[in-house]
Amino acid sequence: MKATCILALLATLSAVSAFVGQSQHRNQIARSSSNPTDFDRPSTFLDEDFDDDDVNVTFLDEDDDEDDEDQEDSMSKGEGRKRWENLNPKIKQRLIERGQAKAIANKKKREPALEKKRRMLMHYKKIQQEKKRSSRIERPLGFDERAPLSAYSTGMEVTGTIISLTNYGAYVDVGTECDGLLHISQITRDFFVEHPRQVLTPGEEILVKVRSASPELKKLQLTMLDIEESLDLEDEDDDEERIQLGEIEIDDELWGEMKRVTDFGAFVEVGAEVDGFLHFMDHPSWENGMLPSDFMHSGDRVRVWVSDVDMDQRRIKLTANRPSGLPGPKREL
Repeated sequence: MKATCILALLATLSAVSAFVGQSQHRNQIARSSSNPTDFDRPSTFLDEDFDDDDVNVTFLDEDDDEDDEDQEDSMSKGEGRKRWENLNPKIKQRLIERGQAKAIANKKKREPALEKKRRMLMHYKKIQQEKKRSSRIERPLGFDERAPLSAYSTGMEVTGTIISLTNYGAYVDVGTECDGLLHISQITRDFFVEHPRQVLTPGEEILVKVRSASPELKKLQLTMLDIEESLDLEDEDDDEERIQLGEIEIDDELWGEMKRVTDFGAFVEVGAEVDGFLHFMDHPSWENGMLPSDFMHSGDRVRVWVSDVDMDQRRIKLTANRPSGLPGPKREL
């Protein structure tokens, strides 16, 4: 009796669960059919009614891709080659030069610092060598055609070619076995020459006079001044009769002669070991706006006073204005 009741209860429960499942399934179908935003799922090969003819599938191979790329490359290269062949030769050359310059620039960017420094140093040396080579002057005569130095005497007037310039003068080829030295002090007395390049140029032909010639020492001194004026300096070089620098004191009164006028003043011969320098502003005739050549002339005698003595550089600084601290009457220059 008990077993019969249990079986009847199980059958009832299964029937109820089946009814509930069917009702839920019907509700889902009703909701899906009533929703306007839903769309039908396309059929796939998982569906029972899927047809193979509806799908067009193309399988690609890697070799096929490479072949296509090769064909495209060959077509582009062919078109580029045709365009290059049709270009103007001048345009071709310009494009080639531009590409080479760009390649060189890129290479320099990747250049190590040490290599760049070495390259720049070699470039600088090359420029210096070319500059030195271009500055060389062709000599008018060969060494076999030159006259001996003993054939030149003091006062002889010769024509020479300037070979090179230095800070202290110029070397002139006058056709003898050695070049003559034209000192900067022997160029002109009309104005002060700071460097020979102000007056002379390498390769220029000039007329000079022989100041002295020494075949034994192979030395030749030249001048562009009058030979008498040039030799006056040698006649006055007797140091034993001249005033020593140690004997000169500040405010000493001296008489002298202007030997050379420059842009800043004049060198005055006062009988000392060296010439004194008189600045143009220390001359009583100077006025604002005047040049030294307006009131200073070579050969003028002048009374001066020592304003400074430099024993190390062996210089004497002069003034033509009487110092105010000196006793006695003031006399005009």
